[in-house]
Amino acid sequence: MRALTATEAPLPPALDDHAGGEGMAKDGKITMSDVAQLAGVSTMTVSNVINERVRVSEDARERVLAAIRESGYQINPSARNLRAGRSGVIGLAVPQVGNTYFGMMAELVIEEARRRGYHVAIEQTGALAAGEAAAIAQSRRLQLDGLILSAVEVDSLVPPVPVQGYPIVLMGEQDPAGRFDHITVPNEAGTAAATEHLIDQGCQRIAVVTGGNLDRLTMFTRRYNGYRTALEDRGLATDPRLRFMVDALSREGARSTGRRIAEAGLGIDGVVVFNDTVAMGVMRGLRDRGVSVPGDMRVIGFDDVPESASFIPSLSTVHPDHRWKAAKAVDLIISRIADPSSPPRQYTVPFEIVRRESTA
Repeated sequence: MRALTATEAPLPPALDDHAGGEGMAKDGKITMSDVAQLAGVSTMTVSNVINERVRVSEDARERVLAAIRESGYQINPSARNLRAGRSGVIGLAVPQVGNTYFGMMAELVIEEARRRGYHVAIEQTGALAAGEAAAIAQSRRLQLDGLILSAVEVDSLVPPVPVQGYPIVLMGEQDPAGRFDHITVPNEAGTAAATEHLIDQGCQRIAVVTGGNLDRLTMFTRRYNGYRTALEDRGLATDPRLRFMVDALSREGARSTGRRIAEAGLGIDGVVVFNDTVAMGVMRGLRDRGVSVPGDMRVIGFDDVPESASFIPSLSTVHPDHRWKAAKAVDLIISRIADPSSPPRQYTVPFEIVRRESTA
């Protein structure tokens, strides 16, 4: 039997968060003992993780959480929250609930939180500094246990918003002075890989579609920098005429951008677009002007939203691991709730290029 590390040393007995107790329950439900066996740790270590005790090592915690997800073990939140004096509810604040990407992320966060015995309250920020500040204030006022914030403007919240001691995890590009646990998407690396994919497919005149201005560090800036880096690394010149600003952050606004690309007369044979929704609009605009994808131009997006696979033609894209991101966000906020004083942690979401018809 593997010896316990010092961080896994048993604590005084606590209530089991599953009615099954030790061993397989008579009704066939997964028990804490089953999770312990799958993770290769003691039952007490599983209990320590579930009850958010901070003496469990990071390695053991990760194995227990993976075993919980794999086994389908159900945590009893009422017993745990009663012991801890918490609400059992975490907040999730996103720019737009109706946006395909943020709707998808909300579903995944809710699913991951439910596996950990938490409910999720959703707030919409409008991608505005005031909306993000209000989401933080509201989550504290409602005494939610913590907040996962998909941040767009949070850098401008320093110092007006009081967050000292309140558990917050950021998802997004902005992270003021490394004050928070932070999960970011691989904007530069992902867009560079997307651009390199088009070059590998034979494209030489590659346009890029961005949104907003590039005067400050945003998602648009980071993805544009990834595009430029890939061109330079492959010995291709950056032509400012090949940068197209989307008319509006919508599929219809992107449609007019696609028409402008088709009418530009610049010999464009590939297009890198900063997200999938806009990429689909661009492809529709190209088709309006008789440009075929991928026959005349190849197009690649970013995010791999569900519609990308069923669009005609299906859209090649950068796929950040959304489920990994949601699971890590929930894990971080629960760890932060358990230990508000621990140093902030930073993570970048793993990604891959998904090759579909639009770049075939």
